[in-house]
Amino acid sequence: MGVVQRFKTWLTHPLARGLDLDDPSTTVVRRRIIKEKAILRLVYEEWYRLIVESLPKGDAPILELGSGGGFLGELLPDLIATDILHVPFISAVADAHELPFRSGSLGSVVMVNVLHHLAGPRRFFEEAARCVQTGGRIVMIEPWVTRWSSFVFGRLHHEPFDPQARRWDFPSTGPLSGANGALPWILFQRDRDLFERILPQWRIESIRLGMPFRYLLSGGVSLRALVPTWSYGILTRLEDVIGRYTENMAMFAHVVLVRQPDPPVEMQAPREGIA
Repeated sequence: MGVVQRFKTWLTHPLARGLDLDDPSTTVVRRRIIKEKAILRLVYEEWYRLIVESLPKGDAPILELGSGGGFLGELLPDLIATDILHVPFISAVADAHELPFRSGSLGSVVMVNVLHHLAGPRRFFEEAARCVQTGGRIVMIEPWVTRWSSFVFGRLHHEPFDPQARRWDFPSTGPLSGANGALPWILFQRDRDLFERILPQWRIESIRLGMPFRYLLSGGVSLRALVPTWSYGILTRLEDVIGRYTENMAMFAHVVLVRQPDPPVEMQAPREGIA
């Protein structure tokens, strides 16, 4: 084994070695890594706070997609936690393209790093529009396309990252292995006019970019942490300063969509099209 390969092997988190992304047991392992790796847990806690702060007031149920590896339910005890895989710690197994909920029964839908795994995003947004009440939200944390993130996700990350993709949908190789990390940017920035035209049920309320370093240096769910936990506050302040001057360093986006009243039937976009 060469020096480079030995270094890569050492860099991989011991619990993450040899995992099959589409095996439910991998999600269980990742949940353990997120909760036990202190600096990564801080990243998730910050993302969860942003999500909770973005939710509308009210008692309508909140649905989380892709819950299996996370712990948002600790902040939202009544959360409906779902995942595409049969794993512990969830309320139900659910496919985002065919949501098993009554029309108008949900207050909001939330997710962390899930949208870019959905092979048919238009179908998901239509399903979410069916289930979410007018005024409800879709709140998400997702990868974003910038100069910095294109380098990191395009060269150093295992998931596909294709900002040039002509279509929104992509062949699904598996529930977690199939992806296009650039999909959120494609939907909400590159093709924003098209998104708003064919999915008028959703208004893009806000897109906040950030976290150029902290997730990367935490090692995520696959690698060892590259910095000590005590550096988190220092890195946060550094990112705040950088964010005042440039958004080209951001790696993630906090996106909020608001459910609009249904348009008249004659104004609804046809099913054929980009996705």
